[in-house]
Amino acid sequence: MDLMDLSHQNRINTQLSKQKVGKTIYTDCIRAENIKQIVPAITQCIECYPRFHRAENPDICIMVTGIPNVGKSSLINALRRMHLRKGKASRVGGEPGITRSVLSKIQVSENPLIYLLDTPGVLSPRIENVETGMKLALCGTILDHLVGEDIIADYLLYTLNNYPQHRYVQHYELEGPCDNIETLLKEIAKKLRKTQKVTAITGTGKFSEYPDGFLFH
Repeated sequence: MDLMDLSHQNRINTQLSKQKVGKTIYTDCIRAENIKQIVPAITQCIECYPRFHRAENPDICIMVTGIPNVGKSSLINALRRMHLRKGKASRVGGEPGITRSVLSKIQVSENPLIYLLDTPGVLSPRIENVETGMKLALCGTILDHLVGEDIIADYLLYTLNNYPQHRYVQHYELEGPCDNIETLLKEIAKKLRKTQKVTAITGTGKFSEYPDGFLFH
């Protein structure tokens, strides 16, 4: 929830209610008050179904699913940290594809005894349109190189200017908003000192510097 626009909460809740989702909890895996709601909610859901009242198998095993890079592993680690005072059991990272297979059961609670299964992220096999695909790429649910870093950056700049959100101008101390991604990246590269001199061999076999005098990356 720390990365979402909370003004859309009612619309999201309405849509989930139409899909028969019984309980929705917003969490950022950092604040304890959000994480504390999860185990009681799970327990309440389980107790509603008589078939789970089994004396021979009192433990609860739940699969955690979601789109790539949404925080499934972070959620498991947060639950484990809170209820068991133990460290990470699932690898996390800022890109999709960190979890590549269904892992073994990870205990996250002692009473009640709850195990979670971390799973690789899943997406719909068909993305509705280009704009949806670009939004997913911006959120880190698709590997950058599959779309193209330059294309993603260009779409991000378009989105920021379209809303408009020009905080990047102040952040990088630029003269003003820009609608050309190459120009913007050059300016940012110079501000961050991420440049290097480059040379090229001319037709005469001599070295000459590029007009810009630097290569940005």
